[in-house]
Formats: sequence, structure tokens, C-alpha cells
Amino acid sequence: MKKLYIYTIMLFALVIVSCNNKESLQTYLVDSQDKKGFISLDIPASVVQLTSDSTSEEDKKAYESIRKINVTGLPYTNTDDATYEAEKKKIKDILSKSSYKKLMNFKKDGMNAAIYYSGETDAIDEIVALGYGKKLGVGIARILGKDMNPAKIMDMMQKAKINTDNVNLDQFKMIFKDK
Repeated sequence: MKKLYIYTIMLFALVIVSCNNKESLQTYLVDSQDKKGFISLDIPASVVQLTSDSTSEEDKKAYESIRKINVTGLPYTNTDDATYEAEKKKIKDILSKSSYKKLMNFKKDGMNAAIYYSGETDAIDEIVALGYGKKLGVGIARILGKDMNPAKIMDMMQKAKINTDNVNLDQFKMIFKDK
């Protein structure tokens, strides 16, 4: 009887812990796909192609550390000030209340951007870039991988070729429609 009581308490505790309503970045990205005015794009790592004759072992390792890229944005032309500010605040709150570490901030020509990561500095599992400004809107890009090294990825990307045949960028034309 005592074991049954202990198992019941453990099951109850597990149910309570698993019913967490805290919004995560993943939840935000999925929910935004169905919202009016948002654009979303999932890019597989296969879009980036390395040329086999000049690819070093380090470049191959950096390439293989990337799994996919998610991009979600709300162009300013599709929204009003209140919605823009609400979405910007929601993303900032998610990033500040999670395990992401801020890498850097920068501003240029009315645009603000911040780069976050999760994992260890030499073995990153996720890189998140938040950008916003009233000229373009608010957007977030997330790179998922395993043991990524940002310096090696940047070096590899300079040598990479983008295969645009595998990506439909038509949905991003609306961002620049009125520019």
C-alpha cells in the first residue's frame, strides 16, 4: 500500500511538472506560421553546398554540425505599431526568460539585432538572431545544430555556394514590395 501511495505522488508530480504553459521559442515559431501577416520558412542544411574539390575537413565538420534553419518574420507593411511592438516584446521576453545567452547586439540604419546561443561557446546547439526595425518589421532566425562552432561556420559559409533551387523565396518578396 505504501508503494502505491509513493507511485501516485510521483505520477501527480510528473503531471504537474509536464503541464508547463511557459511559451518557448519553438512554440512561438510554430504559432506564428498560422498568424495573419507572418512569413515563415524552414531551410534544410542541404541548401548550402560545399564544393568538394576545395572543401577542408574543418569545413565539412562545420557544415555537418548544422541541421536546419527556421526563419519567421512580421513585415512592418503587414501590421500596425501595436502589433509590431507586441511581437517584438513577446520574442524578447521568450529569449530573456530562457537558457539563451546573449552573444552580441548591434544597430544600423534604424535596425536593431541581437544574437543569442544555447550550449557551450565551442559546442553550440542553437543560434538565434532577433532583428527589428520600423522599416522592415520584426523577425527571428534560428539555426539548429549539434556542437556548432560559430567561427568555423562563418569561415565555411564564405566558401559555400547557396543552392537556390531548393528554396522558395517568393514569400519574402512582400517585405520589399513597397521599398
